[in-house]
Amino acid sequence: MKRYLIVAACLAVAAGAVYAAKLNKEQKRLEECGVVMREVLNIPDNIPHDLLEKAECVIVIPSVKKLAFGIGADYGRGAMVCRTGEHFRGPWGAPAMYALEGGSVGFQIGGEATDLILLVMNGRGMDSILSSKVKLGADASVAGGPKGRDASADTDAWMRAEILSYSRSRGVFAGISLEGSTIRPDDDASADVYGHSIKAKDIVRGQHTGVPSTGRNLVHVLQKSAPRNESERASNQ
Repeated sequence: MKRYLIVAACLAVAAGAVYAAKLNKEQKRLEECGVVMREVLNIPDNIPHDLLEKAECVIVIPSVKKLAFGIGADYGRGAMVCRTGEHFRGPWGAPAMYALEGGSVGFQIGGEATDLILLVMNGRGMDSILSSKVKLGADASVAGGPKGRDASADTDAWMRAEILSYSRSRGVFAGISLEGSTIRPDDDASADVYGHSIKAKDIVRGQHTGVPSTGRNLVHVLQKSAPRNESERASNQ
């Protein structure tokens, strides 16, 4: 029996290695988004649950990096997942790939990598991000989000912002301002994930786009943590 379990474990490891070898760069990045989201939600002092429940989209960007020491230019690639259905009251849908460029998160040093999570809190923010490149703080209002179970999510600062931003670096989790950065759909990356050309707006707004295998972990984590849209706008529809 023990020998059988060892053989089974070895086969499982081998199958996992073969699966990983078949994935392209963007598919691996999408899987990493799921890992980051799960880890962040397991941090005790993390995103307030009632804010996640009110979010209409979530953007996860693993390992944002600074190009060089002392130069305010950051870049990162990740994925956005939005709620489906009329007025975004349905379950979380298929992920579209996104790119963050320019600006500076301010506290990075050298090549230090930082994971970012953005909560898109209303339809205006989502429409802006779906349409084209958006400058955060100008085209869409952004604020560093509150954290912790006891953080108030009802203050004017959080309610006015279209996007709330969070970061994790060296194990430290905090809200952070991203004003001056830009975020845009990365349709080339989405094509690599889905195996054919497809635009972010068609993924997010489409009714028949299935969740790719590499995105299932991310969608499952969001669905388990915030299955219903509890925002006032959704409740009033």
